[in-house]
Amino acid sequence: MKLALKPEDIAQLVFFIRGEKVMLAQHLAELYGVPVRVLNQAVKRNIKRFPADFMFQLTKEEFKHLKSQIVISSWGGLRRALPYAFTEQGVAMLSSVLRSARAVEVNIAIMRTFVQLRQLMDTNRDLARKIEAMEKKYDEQFAEVFAAIKELIAPPTPAKKRIGFHP
Repeated sequence: MKLALKPEDIAQLVFFIRGEKVMLAQHLAELYGVPVRVLNQAVKRNIKRFPADFMFQLTKEEFKHLKSQIVISSWGGLRRALPYAFTEQGVAMLSSVLRSARAVEVNIAIMRTFVQLRQLMDTNRDLARKIEAMEKKYDEQFAEVFAAIKELIAPPTPAKKRIGFHP
């Protein structure tokens, strides 16, 4: 059975934490179709495959901030431990510890989503650079135009009355 995972649906599960694009263990477990504890156990059994730049546990403050950003809570009651966050490399590594056809399929969809997000960010950076270059280029020209407009709308200075006899 082929899963219908759309990049736009997966992209909603990608968060920016500690300067990294990450996915949370809870959301990954839902995508993989396993309980969170099963995902966490698989990771703990293979912890050497998950260095700090692949996975990290959220702090209380990070978790609190994240929960406040998500309007509809899908956190499901009380938690004993703070959730884990997986970077793109960590998500890729999950496919090697969760060995199922679904895990492979989900991983492919997630990797495609990360690629699309990276391309979108690059496009936005390029656009911002182009706009900045245009602003610099046209600032001087617009400065002259604005000066001319200011002259036109400025009230005329009254002519000084001459004192004395004038022919």
